[in-house]
Amino acid sequence: MRFDPGIGVAPVRQPLGFCYEPGAFGPQPERRSLDAIRPSLRDPACDGPDPVYAIVMDIGRGEIRAALERRMLLFGAVIYASGKLGTEPVRSQGHVHRVSSHSGWSPPEVYEIWEGAAFVLMQERVADDPGRCYAVIAKPGDVVVVPPGWAHAAISADPSEFMALGALCDREYNFDYDAIRRRKGLAWYPIVTPNGVIEWVPNPRYRKTSLDVRRPRDYAELGFVPGSSLYEQAVRNLDRFAWVSDPALCVDVWKHFEP
Repeated sequence: MRFDPGIGVAPVRQPLGFCYEPGAFGPQPERRSLDAIRPSLRDPACDGPDPVYAIVMDIGRGEIRAALERRMLLFGAVIYASGKLGTEPVRSQGHVHRVSSHSGWSPPEVYEIWEGAAFVLMQERVADDPGRCYAVIAKPGDVVVVPPGWAHAAISADPSEFMALGALCDREYNFDYDAIRRRKGLAWYPIVTPNGVIEWVPNPRYRKTSLDVRRPRDYAELGFVPGSSLYEQAVRNLDRFAWVSDPALCVDVWKHFEP
């Protein structure tokens, strides 16, 4: 059964990108080449699909466009090619969000899986000790929340499939790749074994820690409504997501947050 995010924007596989239904808005896709993400891969000299993924930021339908702008929010989407990058599944390069000028926080991000299956890999910080590390495996319709300040990446959980996801972000999302590139990736690398199973190996440029692999939860404390797409929830009540651009509204939630 195909998941419909209700946003009026649909992923396209060839060439990688998106199409817009009447009444929907969004830019032409930016396509990330393999060369662009090599610095974050376990094997920077690997072969793989090129481009690796296509991304569009600030998308949706007209009915809440002005409200999103007032709230300093936007929706984005990414489609990833099928295949592998050497021994790794297709993936994003990983980033941290720079501190937003209007909130003073490195903002959180909300992922919603549209097609395929994904691991959302996240860690508390990009430092010798990366802190807590999680790989949240999600399927179409699942939502995964990355808390403020955490480094994160989206990784295909099934390299035989294309993967597409939507995201709800602060309008000043500002991807910062530098710290992750200096350590040649996040604290854990996903490896596709010969039988197609994904295993995790530590990045030796960090102090070794444990990786908690889990399914997403319902995030009831953040106002999500089960059984409804992220965009449909925003149309009904955008105020429920005010914490995405104003994380201080949920400061107590972030103190002990688990994805």
